[in-house]
Amino acid sequence: MSPATSTLCIRDSREADVAAMQAIYSHHVLHGTASFELTPPTLDEMRQRRADVVAKALPYLVAEQNGVVVGYAYVTLYRPRPAYRFTVEDSVYVQEGLSGQGIGSLLLAEIIKLCTARGYRQMMAVVGDSSPPSVSLHERHGFTLAGTFKAVGYKFGAWRDTAMLQRALGEGDQTDPI
Repeated sequence: MSPATSTLCIRDSREADVAAMQAIYSHHVLHGTASFELTPPTLDEMRQRRADVVAKALPYLVAEQNGVVVGYAYVTLYRPRPAYRFTVEDSVYVQEGLSGQGIGSLLLAEIIKLCTARGYRQMMAVVGDSSPPSVSLHERHGFTLAGTFKAVGYKFGAWRDTAMLQRALGEGDQTDPI
């Protein structure tokens, strides 16, 4: 069933969603190269990661389809140094088998909207293994390739590149932040 023919909503995540998010992420860690983690985080680790994001008043969303969490997205501050305070980095994960149905696109669009409204000026995407579907998703939402870091990760017996994409939010660098 595609999002167009089912009940799909994007909403703020809740602690009760952490198990579903951990299951989605664990699949990506164990079977894909979107994440450069080698071992999936425990449920407690995922719970703490979410709490850390939410405590900073950053968006952490889920996509819920017919009452089931089928994807999630969040942002973190791009870097801890104060000059980076207007730049965030997004992460988007969709349940295995549901890619290409628009779920990731809806999550990313909402994250962009929320971050723009909160005064952030740049959004970064670090795409593991330079994944063409993830690069394409981000490009459809106005991101451009800022560069590729060659062979910065080693997973599944091979060196992996990372693509760095970027897009301006709101007025970007055209005005000083408030």
